Amino acid sequence: MKWEFDILYALQKIHQPVLDHIMTGLSTIGNAGIFWIVLGLALCIPKKYRKIGIQMVISMAITFIIGNLILKNLIARPRPCWLDTQIALLIKSPKDYSFPSGHSMNGFAASIALLCNDKKLGIPAVILASLIAFSRLYHFVHFPTDVMVGILIGTTVAILVHAGYLRGSRRHFS
Repeated sequence: MKWEFDILYALQKIHQPVLDHIMTGLSTIGNAGIFWIVLGLALCIPKKYRKIGIQMVISMAITFIIGNLILKNLIARPRPCWLDTQIALLIKSPKDYSFPSGHSMNGFAASIALLCNDKKLGIPAVILASLIAFSRLYHFVHFPTDVMVGILIGTTVAILVHAGYLRGSRRHFS
């Protein structure tokens, strides 16, 4: 865990007012997955993007169950900001446990679902999800492994949902 604090303390040294505003905005975009949920639901409306929206929503629902409902409470890892209260937070201290990062899980579940179906939409979404994930480290509310595992869970779930969707489509139309 020392190496994780070393990374977080190093990130505290790069704080600048402009960067603080950008990172706070990015972290806010990821709060409760609202941005990604709204995007996924909006994509469910036009027939052209419906399968993408459905895959996004299903992927996020699964990551929420796995990460937020099961793993966070099972592992009960304290957040870095709970362990070192000397760091002044730029955002409100989250009330739930740290592992895995919900912002990272949701962002990658949604953006990888987009990427699996449409590279033109998916690449900017993955970049946004990456920046949101980084903002959680910048804000001292997650350890690097929280974010890495969140990315891994979100990515894996989205790929499996996409594969299942393709398999189901082939069965349905064969």
